[in-house]
Formats: sequence, structure tokens, C-alpha cells
Amino acid sequence: MPVVAPKPRVLIFIVAYEAETTIAGVLRRIPAELMNAYGIECLVIDDCSGDATFEKSRAVGDLPFPVTVLYNPVNQGYGGNQKIGYHYAIRKGFDFVALLHGDGQYAPECLPELLEPLRRGQADAVFGSRMLIKGAARRGGMPLYKFVGNKILTWIENRWLRTSLSEFHSGYRVYSVATLQAIPFDLNTNDFHLDTEIIIQLVIAGARIAEVPIPTYYGDEICRVNGIKYAWNVIRAVVKSRLQEAGIFYDRKYDCALAAQTNSRYQIKLGYESPHTLTLEKVAAGSSVLDLGCAGGYLGSLLRAQQGCKVTGVDALAPADTSGLDEFILHDLNEGWPAIDLRRYDYVLLLDVIEHLTSPERFVDELRRAAELCPDVRIIVSTGNVGFFIVRFMLLLGQFNYGKRGILDATHTRLFTFGSLRRLFEQGGFQVIEERGIPGPFPLALGDGFLSRVLLALNRAAIRLSKGLFSYQAYMVVQPRPSLELLLRRADEQSKARSMAAIGVNRSCDNG
Repeated sequence: MPVVAPKPRVLIFIVAYEAETTIAGVLRRIPAELMNAYGIECLVIDDCSGDATFEKSRAVGDLPFPVTVLYNPVNQGYGGNQKIGYHYAIRKGFDFVALLHGDGQYAPECLPELLEPLRRGQADAVFGSRMLIKGAARRGGMPLYKFVGNKILTWIENRWLRTSLSEFHSGYRVYSVATLQAIPFDLNTNDFHLDTEIIIQLVIAGARIAEVPIPTYYGDEICRVNGIKYAWNVIRAVVKSRLQEAGIFYDRKYDCALAAQTNSRYQIKLGYESPHTLTLEKVAAGSSVLDLGCAGGYLGSLLRAQQGCKVTGVDALAPADTSGLDEFILHDLNEGWPAIDLRRYDYVLLLDVIEHLTSPERFVDELRRAAELCPDVRIIVSTGNVGFFIVRFMLLLGQFNYGKRGILDATHTRLFTFGSLRRLFEQGGFQVIEERGIPGPFPLALGDGFLSRVLLALNRAAIRLSKGLFSYQAYMVVQPRPSLELLLRRADEQSKARSMAAIGVNRSCDNG
């Protein structure tokens, strides 16, 4: 006997608030033929209605699927009610969950079309869109002000999130329960813009989103959304997510990117002023380079290919591909200086590394001892500037948020200004021979376009006014100063040489 695959289990989840006149119709309009392809159950959650929504929902009979009706004793809000339903779907082991509204604004008859991309494995979330068919929204009765507002907000969201959805503001959605389980939707708002926050989380997580056209219906239901407040909350949510991507802001609910736990998370910054582009300019062709904290080995590969350098990479995690390096040494710099003879190298790179060390002072002391016999070696170091004006402004507002990247990356154990970084090396026995401020990585955060280039130019101009205030990163080139031991040895050697010379002169005089 062939094995018959079990039907996907679908929870049709209806959020309801004071919907006593419409809830029965919504339940009865759910297509019975869904039972042919899915295991269907329905959940109605009455969000503390003051009418008979709960009783009316329970009274609906003769349905081809089981219905569970729950009542929130305290109103949870549109977003809060959704979160309870999604938690129910996860807890009960459903495969998909479809969101409907108890006021009948969205047609249950469209459920088969919305579920199909999920059933075929072509999407992780499917949204019903009133905007896919040109003119359909207005013909269906969408007020002009709502139509215009929807279009403007959707354009802004697409622009900032780099998406191409036709509509962000439909409440008719079907999700893969596994996808919901993979994002922290429970941290989202209880307000109406939860739908936007979930889209942002799906985009960050790399989820596949599909859209299906749905009819537009506006009846005599009461609109409970404050349009101005809603628009402000939507824009604020989108801006926060982009600021987090730029490393300026952090909120745990947007920390849902599916990134591998490797050092490939550190991106090389090319095509604009950055520690990487400056280093490519400064390292002389044919040099021998020690790249400490080499991450994926990208910079070393470029130094070899473009400058003909010999590059040794060192990192606590091995790159996926070490073929771009002449040599790779697996070593955690927090465990001390690796067994490396610095006399082999012309340059030592410490790009965005010093802030990750538990004791930068000890490391710099060990580096100085390793450089005892090679006074001409140049150390190139960069780190985030915690004095950057945005960090200062956020602190003024009471915000000091560690995040996944940027100056306040949560993996940073120490934070530096230009002054504290300079003191670290000077007190460790080095002299700073060059010091520069690096502007923010706007092309990385915003894409390499006109806006990012303008911001780079403005940032560079501001750095000329105040390096400590407007530099996103500090960049320095340092060299070891002669140690006291070396100076004493040189003095002793010079004294002996002069003494021998003096003896020679006296003998000459005596002979004369």
C-alpha cells in the first residue's frame, strides 16, 4: 500500500472585537472544500468585546471544521491578540496559520488561493493584496485618503527595506508556523503596526513573501485605527530596523537574521573610504603582511592579488577558504601573542580587532616585546570611535544600545576614542606616526547610491572640523619606540665604540 502523506494542518485564526453582527458570516464563508487538502481548525479570539461576539461565535453550528472560541479578559490590542493566536498555532503544532478579521473586511473565499503557495513550498508567508490589480481598491470602496496613505507608506517601506511589495497594510495573511517560530514576533507591539513589524522581521530573516490579489471591501465596520499615529509608528519601525542594520540602534525584535556562526559576518568595505581601502593604499607592493583577526581572509586575498604581498592570516575561526592567504594560523588573540617571529613582516594589521580583546593593554605589551628586534615594522590599527556624534546624541537621549554590528557591537569588550586609542599604544611603547578619521559606512547601510555618496562627502567635511566628534572609526599607523633595554644596549655599545676610538687616538698621539 502506498504511503499517503498527511494533510497540512491549517489554523484559521480570526481576530475579533465587537463583531457580533459579522462573526457568524465570516465563519460560514470559510470554504468547505479546504477540508479536501488540509486539516482545518478555526480559532476565534474575542479581545474583551463589550457585545456578544463571544456568544455569537460559539453559537455558530453545522460547520465542517472544529471551532475554538477564546475570550481575553483584558483587551490585548490588535497586535496583542494576534500574538496569542500565533502562539496557539505553534503550541498546537499547526503547519500554517491564516489570519482573518471578524468584521468581514477580508473575504474568506480567498483562503484556497492564499494557502496554495505555502502548500507548494513556494513561500513562507503569503499576503492578500488589494493593490495588485490596478484600480481594484478604489472600485471596492477604499476611501481616497486611505488609498493615498497606503500607497505613500508602502513606497517608503519598499524604499527603506529594499522590497517590492504592492501593499504593506493588508491584514489578510497566511504564515508558515515554522517561519513565525523563527522570528521573535512576541517582542512586537500590541498596536496596529504589528503587521509592519512582522514584515520587517520576515525581510531580515530572509523569508520568502508572496502576494495574492484579494477583493477590497469596506462596509459599515468601525475603523479603530488612528491614521496619523499608525503612519508614524510604521515609519518609526522601518527607520529603527535600518538604523539597527547600520549599527546605530539595537532592538532585539529585529535581531532575527539567519547568519552563520562564522567570521564571514565581518564584511570587507570597498569602493569608499574605509580601513580596508586605506590599508590597500598604504601597504607597499611586495610587502610581507601579518593580518591579525583576518576574518574571511578577504583583505589578505586582495593584498596578494593587487599588491603582490605575502600574507599570513591569524584568527580564532578558520575562514571557509584559506587559498587567498599564503599561510593561516588558527589562534585566539585573547590567549596571548601567537608564536610568530615579527622580523618576517613589514606590516601588522589590526583592523577592527583591538575592541574585541579582553585585555588590549596586555596584548599591546606583548606586541611591543615581539617587535623588539624589528623597529621598522608598521602596525595599522582601526577601531570604532565611541565619541562619534550619533553615539553621543543617543546617550544624551538615554540610549546606549549594544547590537550586532557597528561601534556598539555586542562582541566589543572595550570602546575607544581617538585619545584612549592613542594612549593605549603610546603607553605600550609605540609612537603614532599617522592618525585619520573614517566616515560612516553609508554605502553599506544605504546601498551605493547618490544619498550614501552625499552623506560620505558631508561626513568627510565634518571630520575636518572635528575628528573626534564626526569620525565613525579611528585609523592609526604606529611604530615601536626603542625600548629602554634597547636604548641601554645601544648606549653601552656606543660608549664602548667611543672608548675604543679614544684609546686609538691616544695611542696615535703617543706614537707621534
